[in-house]
Amino acid sequence: MSDYSTKKNNPSGARCVVMPNPAVSDLAEAVQYNCHISDARYGADDSLCVYLMKMREYFRWEKHLPYGASLEREQVGEWLQAREQLWEELEGAELRPIEIDGACYDPFDAEAINARLAPRGLVYSGGLGNRSKPHFFLGALEQRRSNQGYSVFVVANEYARDLTAPPAMTLGRTIFVRREALRRFLWEKLEGWRWNRPDNALGRAFACYDFEEALEASLDAMTEREIKTLLLHEQGEYEAGQCLGEDWNAMLMDLSRTPAELMARAVRDHLADCLVTLPALADTGEPSSLHLYIGTLTGMRQHLFPTLRDAYAAWLEDRDHGLFTRIADQGRAHWERVADGMLTLWRRDGADDTPDAGPDAFPNAIRTLVEANRL
Repeated sequence: MSDYSTKKNNPSGARCVVMPNPAVSDLAEAVQYNCHISDARYGADDSLCVYLMKMREYFRWEKHLPYGASLEREQVGEWLQAREQLWEELEGAELRPIEIDGACYDPFDAEAINARLAPRGLVYSGGLGNRSKPHFFLGALEQRRSNQGYSVFVVANEYARDLTAPPAMTLGRTIFVRREALRRFLWEKLEGWRWNRPDNALGRAFACYDFEEALEASLDAMTEREIKTLLLHEQGEYEAGQCLGEDWNAMLMDLSRTPAELMARAVRDHLADCLVTLPALADTGEPSSLHLYIGTLTGMRQHLFPTLRDAYAAWLEDRDHGLFTRIADQGRAHWERVADGMLTLWRRDGADDTPDAGPDAFPNAIRTLVEANRL
């Protein structure tokens, strides 16, 4: 018997999460406090448009509103003002330790915390994402399994989270896949696509489902299918981490909050997908997943790997899944070579301070290297 229960059906159609155990409520409150601190420090890093879109969906999550519900502008505005005031108050605050049964844990010690929480049907994560932004969440454990040296946690409803909710992440030997975050991510992509309804990969992915007549059922079906794709990518991330070693994370910290960090993350993402995701998608040949994979590539990833989009365009014509297998074979060797070159630069110029080089010398060298090795 877990320490939480959920109630999915209610008259308003909103998602309700009931936590009768006060200890779970207290834990969620502590995790949310650290989420607020992270957002206070990094929440405004996005452009104004992206920031407002994220805040709108954050409001929807926090108030347990269904996706299709109209939002009252005045209510959202008051909430936004109060949240930004809270962030202003917390910007200089220190992260709190996570207390469980009287024992305190560093908020980034997810492994130790989950050893205590998993038997209770709970999952916790604390790690660093883009621009070294801390990400925390607490959720309901849906599934846990071990495979080839790493553990996988599939998370259902979430009780605490920050403004940005990555649908999946890999921390050391642990992979977290967040069902609720993925479902919300797909909803946000759908809502954005509906503004102009362009004929693109994203639209083709949505066309594989009946979103016009059965929104909730379609979101559920798409989420269920794409959890598998997320897991493939994170398995690739784990394999890429085994290839690149701990020096890669140290290099990322030195590149933090520079344009070169985005390039480095894109290179590793491409390596991960060429190792696992693309070969697997080619094997299954599932059109909706292939459309969504291409449709959600970031601008940097598209820029660095234009031949991938060329392969997709060719696949649209002849449905030859082998195109993705071949591009994965080519990309695997290419991106591993680029990543190794980046690490060589870091070990030579970035790992040690070079007084005469200037603070931007190493990031600029990385940018030059990656830009010269687009595929």
